[in-house]
Amino acid sequence: MSIPPMIGQNSKTLMRIAFLFLIGLLPLKAHADSGFRNWIRDFYPTAAANGITATTYNRAFGRVTEPDQDVLRKAAYQPEFTTEIWDYLDSRVNPYTMKNGREMLSRYNRVLGAIETRYGVDRHILLAIWSMESNYGSALAKDERMHYVPQALATLAYADPKRAAYARKQLIAALKILQNGDISPKEMMGSWAGAMGHTQFIPSSYLLYAVDADGNGHKDIWNSIPDALATSANLLAQNGWQTGETWGYEIIVPPGGGKYAGKRLTLGQWSKLGFRRANGKAFPRPGDRAVLKLPAGAKGPGFLMTSNFFVLKKYNAADSYALAVGLLADEIAGYGGLQQSWPRPNGALDIKEKFELQSRMKALGYYDGAVDGNLGSGSKAAIAAIQKRLGMQDTGEPTKDLLDVLRLH
Repeated sequence: MSIPPMIGQNSKTLMRIAFLFLIGLLPLKAHADSGFRNWIRDFYPTAAANGITATTYNRAFGRVTEPDQDVLRKAAYQPEFTTEIWDYLDSRVNPYTMKNGREMLSRYNRVLGAIETRYGVDRHILLAIWSMESNYGSALAKDERMHYVPQALATLAYADPKRAAYARKQLIAALKILQNGDISPKEMMGSWAGAMGHTQFIPSSYLLYAVDADGNGHKDIWNSIPDALATSANLLAQNGWQTGETWGYEIIVPPGGGKYAGKRLTLGQWSKLGFRRANGKAFPRPGDRAVLKLPAGAKGPGFLMTSNFFVLKKYNAADSYALAVGLLADEIAGYGGLQQSWPRPNGALDIKEKFELQSRMKALGYYDGAVDGNLGSGSKAAIAAIQKRLGMQDTGEPTKDLLDVLRLH
């Protein structure tokens, strides 16, 4: 069945009647959420007004009858804005992600070189984004982390007032991608917020920046690594990436320097105020302007962020995200990591100790996940089990006291 062209004030009513007839032919689950199903029905005129055909809409939602409750649970927790900066970076910039990044650099160096030549974006930055977004693609194979994108976005539009406007816009974009034939509904999997593919593009950004880098006539960030990496490079390039320039510099904050946080001055002016690079080198371009960022306050490492840092935030608006991308890119490239320590609380583990804790828990049979420094739900469950067995308070939180006990076994 197709919906004929509409003219005049009755168009939305006629489209709704036609779609009601269409979905009436579809079987519903016995315990389908009627409110959610009604929302899908009522959203069709908006989709149709944006050029989405009834056939596309039916293909997208024909078997969707309930909201994705896991989407709503994940929407309530975003680590970029809730996790201490050192814990956030530990799970993303560590020996595991560095090693994998260097392996991917070797494996895809020709592809990355071609992309770098075309778009002017440093290959190490692209690798860091790939790591951050999907762990170099490995996260795409984990079904429990993936969601059917139209269902996820419809869930947010239906049940999350804070994200409803965003979700409606992205849902229209996702339907356009399906209608263009870039991907089948079965393959249109993504994050809880609708981000898709190796480098996790939301649908509207995909429509703006997706490219066919492998030359097969088909844009595919889900299965083509060249397409995914080039799409990321295209986004950064179109948002002002400065070729050959860094994202920022780690600096030592002089006494009282914290009052300048958020200020934007030239690197030469920062030098006159007593700010120095942590590695002892001079600023190579004293005329460049940079903003002072203190992610952990005046007692932690400081950073002078250049324009490329703010381009990275076009990918994800969190400072912690852009900082992680920059630091990981530098590590993959062999430039070295942080020179200063984060002001961790007493008893907290650093990244090397987190790796050691996972290794020891695995050797004792409490943990069967990857030794990657990322203390997620699996690691915390193992920690709680060990704490309980040892008569400690089973908080599930890693501590030096626990690590010291495990070192005795």
